[in-house]
Amino acid sequence: MPDSSWSRAVFAQIHARPTAALALSLLDAGFLVLACLGGLLLVGWEHPVGPAALVFPAADLLFLYAMGLYRREALVETGETLGRVPIAAGIAGLVGWAVTAALPAPLGTPDTHLLFAAAVPCFAAAGLTARLVLHLLRRRGAFRRRLLVIGAGRRAWDLVWLLRHEARTLAFDVVFVHDARMGELDARLAANPAHEIVSGLESLLPAVHRINPDQIVVAPDERRGLAMEGLLACRMAGYPVSEYAQFLEREIGRIDLKRLDLNWLLYADGFVIGTMDRILKRMLDLAVSIAVLLVTAPTLLVAALAVKLGDGGPVFYRQDRVSRGGRVFRIVKLRTMTTNAEQGGAVWAAKADPRITAVGSLLRRTRLDELPQLFNVLRGDMAFVGPRPERPEFIHELAAKLPLYEDRHLMRAGLTGWAQVNYPYGASLNDARSKLSYDLFYIKNFSILFDLRIILQTLRVVFWPGGVR
Repeated sequence: MPDSSWSRAVFAQIHARPTAALALSLLDAGFLVLACLGGLLLVGWEHPVGPAALVFPAADLLFLYAMGLYRREALVETGETLGRVPIAAGIAGLVGWAVTAALPAPLGTPDTHLLFAAAVPCFAAAGLTARLVLHLLRRRGAFRRRLLVIGAGRRAWDLVWLLRHEARTLAFDVVFVHDARMGELDARLAANPAHEIVSGLESLLPAVHRINPDQIVVAPDERRGLAMEGLLACRMAGYPVSEYAQFLEREIGRIDLKRLDLNWLLYADGFVIGTMDRILKRMLDLAVSIAVLLVTAPTLLVAALAVKLGDGGPVFYRQDRVSRGGRVFRIVKLRTMTTNAEQGGAVWAAKADPRITAVGSLLRRTRLDELPQLFNVLRGDMAFVGPRPERPEFIHELAAKLPLYEDRHLMRAGLTGWAQVNYPYGASLNDARSKLSYDLFYIKNFSILFDLRIILQTLRVVFWPGGVR
């Protein structure tokens, strides 16, 4: 890395992003260009290629993202997610064909069936090739980042563990700075010869020059004795310095509640939702809900008929849930349990719950039972994206045990959300704590673009509903 402060600042901006995902998106775009040219030659395309033809590659990139193929698990476990690439290519081909065929003559493209025939196999080949190249680059050590962690105690160990299991960037080389004034040396770090540990803060800048980290993370167990002058000198020399919670939030996509510092949360950016944001969000809720209802109306009717024929009971199930500001509303879902499922009181659904009917099990796995909630969205009880609506009985219990739990009600409850697309169905206090960490991250970092990302990633949850009960 160059020595100048300016170049270090540029590299810091690059490393603040999930570089493997960024590299994969560039590989996908490059191979898509080659695939499009090859596909046109393959079908003997003779017409001028207009702007409308760009719908096909744009749709492919969109659905690669929607299928979760830029997420950490897809980047780390490449072989387990390759089957999604042809599915994304097929859906993108259908969308591209539908859009270009519907365009009027000056904008449309003739022989769209030929474009579809060429797009699906070529896009699938391009996506598979890009992931093979990424895998080979990773095996050669690409995308590794070098961290200097100030501290070598329990908090530093937690940081390493979370980065290893949850970070969206893939690999780190970590060096720790230990000083007795900042807490004891964690035995788990000391016992691992792969961890380099630097003693003392007196000469931090020379050590930083030697290690040349991409990021300095301040994570001591005890802040007394922390050499702020040394850290400031590193910052002035062009090395990016981040506080533990700030760095971890960016890397794992949630707020770590286990080591939460309320002082950091108080002064951190975010948790600001303006009037225009709420107006745009409501417009997005209405547009997406109406579009989904129009597309899924026949499926919803068939599912409702299946529930009725299954045991003769009511089709819909209504239940009290909590939304923004603690307001209680009646949620509407297709019934998936027996009619007397809660005669003994409210309980969380369990794995292989005997109360779930045969039809209900299928509806839950396909998420079709959630579709009637779109009417709650249209009425304004819910948003399309937001924290999962919970029952009042559980809210009181969880709020008493989990700090900041009530703060998830700063926004309307959602049909889908950041917690729903990142964490499986939960039915315990630990699950609720994990989901709360995602909900707080969503509220803190809310934007309309963030909502659009979540809506796209919901497709992955629908097609691969792991953890649904």
